[in-house]
Amino acid sequence: MEIPKQFEPKDCEEKIYAEWQKAGLFEADPGSGKKPYTIVIPPPNVTGVLHAGHAMFVTLQDILIRWRKMQGFDTLWLPGTDHAGIATQMIVSRELEKQGIDRAGIGREAFLEHIWRWKHEKGGAILTQLMKLGASCDWSRTKFTLDEDLSRSVRYAFVSLYNEGLIYRGEYIINWCPSCGTALSDLEVEHKDKEGKLYHIRYAGEDGGEGVVVATTRPETLLGDTAVAVHPGDERYSGLIGKRVVLPVLGRKLPVIADEMVDRDFGTGAVKITPAHDPNDFAAGRRHKLPVIKVMDERGRMTKEAGPYEGLDRFECRKKIVEELEKSGLLIKIDTHKHAVGHCQRCRTTLESMVSFQWFLKIDSLAKPAIEAVESGEIEIIPEHWQKVYVNWMKELHDWCISRQLWWGHRIPAWSCLSCGKSAGDNDPERKMVSMDDMSACPYCGGAVSQDEDVLDTWFSSQLWPFSTLGWPGNTADFARYYPTSVMETGYDILFFWVARMIMAGLKFTGKVPFTKVFLHGLVRDAHGKKMSKTVGNVLDPLELIDKYGADAVRFTLAILCVPGTDVNLDPKRMEGYKAFANKIWNASRFVLMQTGDELPPKPDDRDLGLWDRWILGEVSELSGKVNASLEAFRFYEASDMIYHFLWHTYCDWYVEAAKATLTSDGPPARKEAVRWVLVEVLDRSLRLLHPFMPFITEELWQKIKKDGDSWLAAASYPAGGEYPSDEGVSKRIDDLCEVITTVRNIRAEKGISPSQPLDLYLDPLDGDFGSLVEGNRNELRTLARLGALALLKGSGPEEGLLPAVTACCRLFIKPPQARIDYEHEKKRLSDELKKVSTEKAKYEAKLSNPSFTERAPKEVVERHRQLLAEFEGREAEIRNALAKVSS
Repeated sequence: MEIPKQFEPKDCEEKIYAEWQKAGLFEADPGSGKKPYTIVIPPPNVTGVLHAGHAMFVTLQDILIRWRKMQGFDTLWLPGTDHAGIATQMIVSRELEKQGIDRAGIGREAFLEHIWRWKHEKGGAILTQLMKLGASCDWSRTKFTLDEDLSRSVRYAFVSLYNEGLIYRGEYIINWCPSCGTALSDLEVEHKDKEGKLYHIRYAGEDGGEGVVVATTRPETLLGDTAVAVHPGDERYSGLIGKRVVLPVLGRKLPVIADEMVDRDFGTGAVKITPAHDPNDFAAGRRHKLPVIKVMDERGRMTKEAGPYEGLDRFECRKKIVEELEKSGLLIKIDTHKHAVGHCQRCRTTLESMVSFQWFLKIDSLAKPAIEAVESGEIEIIPEHWQKVYVNWMKELHDWCISRQLWWGHRIPAWSCLSCGKSAGDNDPERKMVSMDDMSACPYCGGAVSQDEDVLDTWFSSQLWPFSTLGWPGNTADFARYYPTSVMETGYDILFFWVARMIMAGLKFTGKVPFTKVFLHGLVRDAHGKKMSKTVGNVLDPLELIDKYGADAVRFTLAILCVPGTDVNLDPKRMEGYKAFANKIWNASRFVLMQTGDELPPKPDDRDLGLWDRWILGEVSELSGKVNASLEAFRFYEASDMIYHFLWHTYCDWYVEAAKATLTSDGPPARKEAVRWVLVEVLDRSLRLLHPFMPFITEELWQKIKKDGDSWLAAASYPAGGEYPSDEGVSKRIDDLCEVITTVRNIRAEKGISPSQPLDLYLDPLDGDFGSLVEGNRNELRTLARLGALALLKGSGPEEGLLPAVTACCRLFIKPPQARIDYEHEKKRLSDELKKVSTEKAKYEAKLSNPSFTERAPKEVVERHRQLLAEFEGREAEIRNALAKVSS
């Protein structure tokens, strides 16, 4: 069969993917009678483009789905996108501004029309890009968080929680982004350490005394102070408790209170209390019944309560106040101070804590069963150490601020009456002002009503994703069959954003966990372990990588680097290596196809199978069992590594080369036919094993090998293992032969002998059966070791001048060629290699000798370090041995 000499991904990827879709291979089959296996995709933002994090989760989830489909499951990988409230509104607002259109000027309805138009034109790009990676999603079930059915699910959830008293509206301290103009949850705050200033300010005593000096990083908020606090056990200030001091600038009288929240070692040990602009102060204010004075508005400008600073930007106000404090002699000193400052995760603006009237979801009753589900093992989080992190975090949860001051999103289904004043909240005793259906009149008095302007936090709808996408709250066939889902695979960075909330919501609304396993992969970083950033210029674009190396190489790199408990340092050089791996498979397949011609050889009689044939069949069978076990445990790196080494080394470097010896010999035709059959059989099973990892090249080759246009590797069965039980005796004999071949190859390398120069080899068996083993595999030995003469020494000693070596089963003697060997060159080459290997070995020795690493790092990481150390130790011993021989 004609097959190009090189594998070109661009020639097949788009074509094969289109054929898969046309054949309906990705669609779930509810009527199949097969056991269901479900994954819901973490919905990427509708504003997004493919990035390295997407490439990671798509690769891993696609591996799982393809593997389970080939195992015979009815697989559903449900795709979709998230409306991404803040990000989408920001993007469209900026586009309109370029056209001279002001969002506020055109109003809510017109603005939403612009957003929907943008969504239909550009919002599906990310899904098309996922296809480039080979994502085998059931695209017929694609969902969007603002689809009509999903919106209905969100409203049902809100109304149910409200009627149960778990959703309430009230005034509380929240995180506010002045740029995005909305409240944010604690999880959307990115804390960055910044070099700031600590201002020491005197609050004079009401009686004209010295009063107290407080330390603050935000002097502009002192305008909203309603007290000064000290620790009740701080003897320095015991005489001040209960007295009053004077607020600088505004002259307001403030009480000095005692509260254990005060850190006596921070600053002066006395702190200002600003209940409207600090979460700790807000809590203290409630304990001491202090007034709440809001001196900053939602744009980050000072309010009229700020007195002479009204209208100033918050940072400009800071400068003015500091100047005033200096003039009045109340600014005692300014220290440099490094502290964590909250920033908006999306726009990077410095956030403000401020009191605001918002909607909240009570968490306590939802968190308890979600904690129990993990502690009981009903949900398993992998890697295991995240289970403890999850439980500890869940126990510290606060009520969730679920309202956002946006136009794009699920508008809160709550109304207020313009006549009788009834509104969702405390004056809605019968719970009538929140409704599944839009209100046109007040249910209490019949008056006109207005709907709440806010929308729900995007994560409120995302928490329902595993079941809202399947038709909940309706009892649909999909919901009945595919829920709970099988596994949630995602990055550890959204364990709390999303995974924890899905568990709480799933248990609350369905009475079942949304999934039984959670696998958390590491974050994808650059080759040096640094976070990817456009500013730094180290961002890797998966689409560019696919274009350069092919989707298979990109996927395989991500899979083999995915070691549980570690981040992924993505180096394009690895992709170059796995592109070469793809070509290795391609060329081996090309050789096989050239040997088999247009007709595949029939299965041979067992008597025609040789030692190498039985060995490779046992090896691929054993590999199948190990790969399945690794995938069951989400050890993607382990499964891909085993397949890689089997195909490259065991199959290509050993069996295919041994097969060439038989095929070019004068042996019986039945033996040659048996070898051809084994070549195809093992390649077929190898392609099946590799398919979930590298779907494009495997499908392309399998179609050529099977020569059956009506069948697809993507729908073929996955090898389970045990088809060809391995034989320890066979493996031992092959190991003996390989040791001899490897020894000859090593001597070539040590002595600088060209691989093209045939060597004469004399063997003195130490094992009684080894002589017959050599005679039965003479062709393979001569081909693989590139020998001239091959003789067994039968009692007579070797001639002079031979190079000796010993293996477990024989002594061997090699007659070197007449060409001069450059021993000094070899010694230098080996010495240089020894230095490199010893340096790498020392790094792993240092880590493994450090108790803080071995005791705290995930056990998978520690074990991987031990494996690598053993490999470097073995290589170091080999080089030292080679050096000793060259130097002798």
